[in-house]
Amino acid sequence: MSVESVFPRLEPLLPRISKPVQYVGGELNATVKDWDAASVRWALMYPDAYEVGLPNQGVMILYEILNELPDVLAERTYAVWPDLEALMREHDVPQFTVDGHRPLKAFDLMGISFATELGYTNMLTALDLAGIPLHAEDRTEDDPIVVAGGHAAFNPEPIADFVDAAVLGDGEEAVLEITEIVRAWKAEGSPGGRDEVLTRLAETGGVYIPRFYDVEYLPDGRIQRVVPNRDRVPYRVFKRTTMDLDAWPYPKQPLVPLAESVHERMSVEIFRGCTRGCRFCQAGMITRPVRERSIEGIGAMVQKGLAATGFEEVGLLSLSSADHSEIAEITKGLADRYEGTNTGLSLPSTRVDAFNIDLANELSRNGRRSGLTFAPEGGSERMRRVINKMVSEEDLIRTVSAAFSNGWRQVKLYFMCGLPTEEDEDVLQIAEMAKNVIRAGRQASGRNDVRCTISIGGFVPKPHTPFQWAPQCDPDVVDDRLRKLREAVNSDRSLGRNIGMRYHDGKPSLIEGLLSRGDRRIGKVIEAVWRDGGRFDGWSEHFSYDRWTAKAAEQLEPLGVDLAWYTTREREELEVLPWDHLDSGLDKEWLWADWQDALDEREQDDCRWTPCFDCGVCPAMGTDIEVGPTGRKLLPISPVGVGSPVKNPALTP
Repeated sequence: MSVESVFPRLEPLLPRISKPVQYVGGELNATVKDWDAASVRWALMYPDAYEVGLPNQGVMILYEILNELPDVLAERTYAVWPDLEALMREHDVPQFTVDGHRPLKAFDLMGISFATELGYTNMLTALDLAGIPLHAEDRTEDDPIVVAGGHAAFNPEPIADFVDAAVLGDGEEAVLEITEIVRAWKAEGSPGGRDEVLTRLAETGGVYIPRFYDVEYLPDGRIQRVVPNRDRVPYRVFKRTTMDLDAWPYPKQPLVPLAESVHERMSVEIFRGCTRGCRFCQAGMITRPVRERSIEGIGAMVQKGLAATGFEEVGLLSLSSADHSEIAEITKGLADRYEGTNTGLSLPSTRVDAFNIDLANELSRNGRRSGLTFAPEGGSERMRRVINKMVSEEDLIRTVSAAFSNGWRQVKLYFMCGLPTEEDEDVLQIAEMAKNVIRAGRQASGRNDVRCTISIGGFVPKPHTPFQWAPQCDPDVVDDRLRKLREAVNSDRSLGRNIGMRYHDGKPSLIEGLLSRGDRRIGKVIEAVWRDGGRFDGWSEHFSYDRWTAKAAEQLEPLGVDLAWYTTREREELEVLPWDHLDSGLDKEWLWADWQDALDEREQDDCRWTPCFDCGVCPAMGTDIEVGPTGRKLLPISPVGVGSPVKNPALTP
């Protein structure tokens, strides 16, 4: 039976709110399918504002893969701002999708992609507005199966009360498998109800159903063990790894936002995974092994994406894009192909030791010349040994000098504050590095208008990394070090006026740390914060540290633990961690050994180019590193006209 659109009830509310265009749908390349023709229906959510959620590659990929199936329907939903939330509650308008404006409660599955843990309260808002019970145990066959994914799903325990399932790792094949299981269960007449379909999902070994596991605690608050509470459920759940990226050239038809978004470009993921071994980086650890997309595959995706969107910038995405074994051939080939079309190329933050001026010139040949961004992460060489980010200041100065002498005028440097073993002096050396960049830039360019911006974030220890045992730095210590750093930057006005400083205070990082390494007891804190008005915690203007600390004290004290127990406490080697039953492929003993190497300030090489270090991923996941070089070149194609993106009829649908 068709489900009615809520738009007739929503439309009169839109003139009363800010940015109403974000709720109307109808973007270029959006899909609205016949409800009655679908046997399985997904609502995909990015739990943040439209401007952040729409460009998200993960949601866009799954949206397209699912909608390619003739009997499957997928629509998107995003977090609604508090102004619309209040009106929706007042006028009884449920959480809706932006494609068909259908109520979320009508869908079979609700997939939520968490890039950060600070989106948890937005999930609760969406569930509540949709009329879906907050707690998984209260849901019936009339409610969607709520599935968590994304990097934060590698420890879904803090939201175990609210989600029915979690998927670790890559989603392309996982969503198809889940869809097939739900399709078959529905076709059989839904035997055994909700419990049976969740059991079937659990039996795959790659879908985690939290309520099928019991957590037992020791008297001191630590976890004793996590065990299945029924048959047919595995003791450990494994991550999904999509190996052949060329077989999954998505998105083929990228969405073009109606409203301003955080990324106004067409993006292509050129490889997945990272083996640099930065100890703070969860993304690099959990996405192993490295899997490169071929130069031909990248060229075809750029070709089709530009033709489908009209964007004038192409982002070549990965965790360290300049590490692709054929990055020089890719950038030159694309710059040649799109010369004269105003189509620019961009890389995200680039490693100093993978950067060269030839690469930068190719990136800026057809587009505007933007600033260069590097991420030393640690201010001192000692700190960079601890975190295994082996970039010397000499390398940085040499690189920026070459850039400034070739016409660049600004550079941005990313750092973290609050890293394990960090002292004040490690942070203060950031100021010296920035001043040396300005000195080198002035000398190389012969100009005084060169700029350096230092951007500093608070360090958060993450699961499945060598720092998962580390104590998190107290926010007051972080804030004090940042204050001293600002004073050091400004101590020499002749240099300091050319140095910009952006930073986040330590308080949001501590709450992110609570959520990232928490267990099921943290669910009570999340719910209490949400009921007290917590929304959009990833936005500084909406985040309330006092609310989080008050609710943490209120909810955790009766349980014998507190905020500091979850954050600033150092874990011991044999402690059972909340995510130990969720298998990222990484060997826990290897992670511990790397943690000890960090404390001893010993670096580790990149296993792409050196012998295996036995992290465990390749044998555990049945995978292997897949890199070039292939030795192939990107074939040029003839432009249809100067000033417009190239179109090739052979590649354009």
